[in-house]
Amino acid sequence: MLKFYHAPQSCSNGILLLLHEVGADFETKVVDLRNGDQRGAEYLSLNPKGKVPALVLTDGSTLTEFPAIATWLADCHPQAGLAPADTTARARTIEALDFIVGSVHMRGFTFDKVPQKFLPDEEGQATLRAHGRSEVNKGLKALSDILGDKEYLLGDFSAADAALFYVLEWAEEDGEYDTPANLQACLDRIKTRPAYAAAAPLLTRT
Repeated sequence: MLKFYHAPQSCSNGILLLLHEVGADFETKVVDLRNGDQRGAEYLSLNPKGKVPALVLTDGSTLTEFPAIATWLADCHPQAGLAPADTTARARTIEALDFIVGSVHMRGFTFDKVPQKFLPDEEGQATLRAHGRSEVNKGLKALSDILGDKEYLLGDFSAADAALFYVLEWAEEDGEYDTPANLQACLDRIKTRPAYAAAAPLLTRT
């Protein structure tokens, strides 16, 4: 059985959704980021990077990083139809995953929400926060253009939509980002999927 290390309301929400989408056999271990569980010896022995998500495979090895875990889950569960066989379609899925995680999340939300990780002074933090917010809004516009009038980012629901899900949740929780209407509709659509209902109890902190 897979063992999934998850922090509610973090990016690992997307992997939790994906685990339910593919029908994986797994157990969830909650990592409390507020208590610093990610910096504890037990967790660091599994994932020295000290962050979530992490997925312990059946051979005892640990897989980390959102795009890698999402791609692995899609590839290992072809019946779910989340990993296109076509080379170009597969590349587009990876392209979308990389943009959402590497740009919208890391260069946008991270700078906006935790600028103190990068700069000690309040003025510098305010500048970085504003930059991060601008990057998120630019990213959401780009994702809106990719989505167009499709139901999901690349047409059918894919691994990329699991990443889209968590950044759109963050934008919705904040309430002050410029989320285009088609992205909001996509988030609402994702929330009607059975996988969302299954994941819901562990998507928010208690």
